[in-house]
Amino acid sequence: MGTSEQLNALTTIESHHEFESHPSSFERRMSHAKQEKKTIATNLSVLYAGLAIKTEAEQKLAVGIAIHDGTYSIDFSVHHLCLPPSSSEQHQADTVEEFAVSKLEEFRHGHLCKILGAGLSVELHNHSPRLASRLWQDLDIVPMVFRVGMDLSPETARSVQNGHEWSIDEQADSVAKKCIMFFGPTQQPRLQLGYKNDVQVDAAGRIKLAMLEDYRNSVRDPTWRAVMKYVENIKGRKLKIVFFSATPQGGGVALMRHALLRFLHLLGVDVQWFVPTPRQEVFRITKTNHNILQGVADPSVRATDEQLDKIKNWIKDNAKRYWLAEAGPLLPPSKGGADVIIVDDPQMPEIIPLAKEADPKRPVIFRSHIEVRDDLVQQDGSAAQHVWQSMWKNIKLADVFISHPVHTFVPSDVKKETLGWMPATTDWLDGLNKDMRDWDNDFYLHYFGQECRNHSMPELAYPSRGYIAQIARFDPAKGIPDVIRGFAKFRRDLLKGVSINETPQLVICGHSSVDDPDGTLIYDQTMDLIHHEFDDLKDDIVVVRLGPSDQLLNAVISKASIVLQLSTREGFEVKVSEALHKGKPVITTNTGGIPLQVVNGKNGFLVGRSDTDAVAKHLHELWTDADLYDRMSNFARDNVSDEVHTVGNALNWLFLASSLAGGRELRPDGRWINDLAREGAGEEYAEGEPRLPRGLST
Repeated sequence: MGTSEQLNALTTIESHHEFESHPSSFERRMSHAKQEKKTIATNLSVLYAGLAIKTEAEQKLAVGIAIHDGTYSIDFSVHHLCLPPSSSEQHQADTVEEFAVSKLEEFRHGHLCKILGAGLSVELHNHSPRLASRLWQDLDIVPMVFRVGMDLSPETARSVQNGHEWSIDEQADSVAKKCIMFFGPTQQPRLQLGYKNDVQVDAAGRIKLAMLEDYRNSVRDPTWRAVMKYVENIKGRKLKIVFFSATPQGGGVALMRHALLRFLHLLGVDVQWFVPTPRQEVFRITKTNHNILQGVADPSVRATDEQLDKIKNWIKDNAKRYWLAEAGPLLPPSKGGADVIIVDDPQMPEIIPLAKEADPKRPVIFRSHIEVRDDLVQQDGSAAQHVWQSMWKNIKLADVFISHPVHTFVPSDVKKETLGWMPATTDWLDGLNKDMRDWDNDFYLHYFGQECRNHSMPELAYPSRGYIAQIARFDPAKGIPDVIRGFAKFRRDLLKGVSINETPQLVICGHSSVDDPDGTLIYDQTMDLIHHEFDDLKDDIVVVRLGPSDQLLNAVISKASIVLQLSTREGFEVKVSEALHKGKPVITTNTGGIPLQVVNGKNGFLVGRSDTDAVAKHLHELWTDADLYDRMSNFARDNVSDEVHTVGNALNWLFLASSLAGGRELRPDGRWINDLAREGAGEEYAEGEPRLPRGLST
């Protein structure tokens, strides 16, 4: 046995087998040197872990940890935790949790590595249920829960094992290997779809990012009480809720649905989310239609009847193949279908008549997350009118029309009695928003630097210099040229003569969506603009299209000094609230739902579209006035409403499902769904509770 050490005053830890691998002494010296120079250039090896537990004797637990490099196991440790006879189950769970977290923390620092994922045995997860969320929140490790060994019937398993009992290190190695299988070549968990194209959120529940307690602590008491009231109603009535959207990854809708279903599944709500099989030619058409309705497409661009028919046939083909087949979600509830249908995407209104044909009495909710310019829609013969009329003949069959809370987004065809307001949301516990330690932030910023080099971009000089960031897709409505022009005026005019080391860089980056073909075009236009008009600043403007890593964007926004969001057309753009939640002052345009999130002069500044002089002025104020910056940062961090968090979003959908299912009727009458839900639960807003402004039109 190795030497014993004390985890706490009551528990003795016996080392049965310690980790044997050692990091390069040269790499460690270089790492310390880089830290002293204040760089983020440390390269961390990517590894995976497996953790298992086994009861050796009464009050004696064996904990095994395996380390895997993605190809083969490279190290393991086994320790025995000797617990006092009087220890409770909670004490035992806490002891194992603290031990596992501390050992992995010690390993990653000692071996200069980043542990991306960890497999946990079912026995360990049941024994210490908080361990998974601790790994995610504290160490940025994606935790997955698996059974040890092969997924075989008990009879087959006994035959294969031939009486052999898995040792604790073998158990840990088994779950580590299973964990690796769920990661793709981008070092992200693979997206999982079921056989009817239902999105298998969190690898069909194997990934355990949070517990209900974590969500409970992320919102205020009235929000939580209201949610639980509707959960009780829906579970008591055994209601099934189904969402439909065009894509399972990449855009704001997908982000919200992953987060929502993660939370609702923890609550035990029967909810599913379906997507169609992708067709790239259709995505080009739907993106063009989106631009036409927003008024950002070239005036000569029109959608032909043939193109619109391709969208309809795409949805009908998927419905016939998957969703109207046996036990499909569009079938009547009596045949296994959903009680409530939610069409969460303007690309899929064809679902509405199909759902109504299958069961005319079943409620269907349509949600529009885009701007539909009524002035263009009402122009006879316009491209926007043609697209909208094609959509509207299906949308008008829905029982409720949900929109971002901006009056100008809703065409006059929509009856007020069916209209309800609901903002876009984000999740404070997911990879985009959780607080990460410097070890993990530096890992992602180092990766960001690699992406810059791969794309021949100037490198980020952080932390020796600060930077300003806009996080958004490369989309014609995101105002990227205004971002560059505003930054250039700030640097050229207002910081003229200032040492380069005391000036900030500019970062423009974002994910792409699988249904967004505009990204490459806008990226190329952005680079042309920089090289033709701002060549003197090209070494300080970093423009990168990033892969699907939420934590990468999290790190970029966490370390930014100021955040910009200069959209010329916008839905709600919850990226603004994400920045505010991290205490980042935001300079943004007075467009779409953005003014609902920014209190001008308190947590940021609102400017007119393309008012780059104002952008430069406010950048200078925030960059040079530390007191102003601190006041805005503190106000931003402390005044974000629960309405823009997953729990607030769940409250809205639970209320709608509860109020409409089973032949019930709901008339939102142009009100916020959140207000109706809070009132229905007897939890109306108290004075001083953060709340998005009502009645604001932009």
